[in-house]
Amino acid sequence: MAGGGGSTESGEPEFQIAPMIDVLLVLLIFFMSITSAQVLRIDKDIKLPVAADAKKKEDKNAMFEAAINIRWIPTQQKSVIKLDTQELENEEIVNILTERKNNNPVYRAIIRGDRDVPAVEIQKVMALIAQAGIDDISFSALNQDS
Repeated sequence: MAGGGGSTESGEPEFQIAPMIDVLLVLLIFFMSITSAQVLRIDKDIKLPVAADAKKKEDKNAMFEAAINIRWIPTQQKSVIKLDTQELENEEIVNILTERKNNNPVYRAIIRGDRDVPAVEIQKVMALIAQAGIDDISFSALNQDS
């Protein structure tokens, strides 16, 4: 009687593959765009220190965190600080972090320091984060040398 799709002989509808492919392609594009945005915040030139007891962080609050990359240039004996993807002056970093913290009270900072960066430089970055009013700070490290 009433039926749609498929042959009338078997009584079972045919499986429609085109809509399934459309949905899978949309999901693929969605996950690729999220992943690429997160990867752009990471400086590939930084060699992270190794901490045997390092634990993987939960990604549930990835939107509410700043990635602060600190790269050491040994030839010039100076550090380069990047907030997410931008190399900024100290005052600009404090202003941006303060604004983000004011907009979101649970905002946090992740420090990604090169293993060759002197501790004094890490302390300077921690002071900048503190000036912005952020008290939730994590350090990025590897749990084994790659």
